[in-house]
Amino acid sequence: MTDICFDSESWNSLCAMVAAAGIDLEALAKETEALQRRREVRDAQTLLRLALAYGGGLGSLDVVAAWARRAGIAKLSKIALRKRLTAAANWLLTILGKLLARRCGMPPASLACRPLRLVDASCISKPGSVGTDWRLHALFDPARQCFADLQLSDAKGAEGFERFAVLPGEIRIGDRCYISCRGLRHVLNGGGDFLIRAGWNAFRLRDKDGTPFDLFATLRKAGNLVDHTIMIEDPRGGEPIKARLVAARKSPQAAERDRRHIRQNAKSKGKTPDARSLEAAEWIILITSLMDVAAEDILALYRLRWQIELAFKRLKSLAHLDLLPARTEPLTRAWIAAKLIIATLIGHTIQGFLDSPPCAGRNPYPTAFDLAIV
Repeated sequence: MTDICFDSESWNSLCAMVAAAGIDLEALAKETEALQRRREVRDAQTLLRLALAYGGGLGSLDVVAAWARRAGIAKLSKIALRKRLTAAANWLLTILGKLLARRCGMPPASLACRPLRLVDASCISKPGSVGTDWRLHALFDPARQCFADLQLSDAKGAEGFERFAVLPGEIRIGDRCYISCRGLRHVLNGGGDFLIRAGWNAFRLRDKDGTPFDLFATLRKAGNLVDHTIMIEDPRGGEPIKARLVAARKSPQAAERDRRHIRQNAKSKGKTPDARSLEAAEWIILITSLMDVAAEDILALYRLRWQIELAFKRLKSLAHLDLLPARTEPLTRAWIAAKLIIATLIGHTIQGFLDSPPCAGRNPYPTAFDLAIV
């Protein structure tokens, strides 16, 4: 077997990229206790090379151990390699975080020069599983087409805006899973604004004067667009959250498709579909704290959310993040972290080509095709 991915020249270039990001592998390894015994693995660079070979799809632990022996990198058994990678999981996740921080260190380019951040999560399952075993939470920068931050949790890890710190002036966009007053306050307290899609029963809403807000009466009187200032009641108490409800009528085809889905879902559970859900299926309902942006621009802004879904699709279809080989929790964390490090470094490399002639200068903002190929 030849070291296709990590020949000497390529490996030295990769190490230079890591160093350029200000990452001290040895210091981080000491801090996270990733490398306590150096009998076979001499240094942190060697440990990273083994982890990326495993995460990059070189093969099973047996194959990677055999490759390492043949390449003269390290003489390890399958069991010893597993122990090394298991101990390195937190170290690898820390490296990933620093690479992402470097990637998003440039001034953002978005609506009115404000940073946009798309939030979503993707499920990962271990071999033989029929449900969700891991959840990858992501913060995505659509201006640069790259992930700004990532968190890995087990299946119980709930989605929420509060998982990630907020940049001042940030506009954070999420789907229905992010409906939580706690998360909305987190964004507002961080100096940002939120934009989420909501169902008809997502929140307890009140009008500006404090009277109950009748959503369906408002929708029935509207034409194709609703733009209304509302107050969101916090079930935990506290001051209501001032927001804005923007709703747009769907096309008849899209509305019928969603109604069909509601009926099928109710039938599978042996229930009768709620008439209000069928009526609300005619509308795209958004709630935002952006008060001075045109309703049409709010709707256009939310349409950017599909970009994070495409990024997850690239991770799974091209980087094969869905082909999880590990079964134990520590080794799984190490494998996922290594896979994401490789994808991030490839994004760095591709951006270097795009920043060079003849591509350079065509676009005033960098357009990184993150995770384009693995």
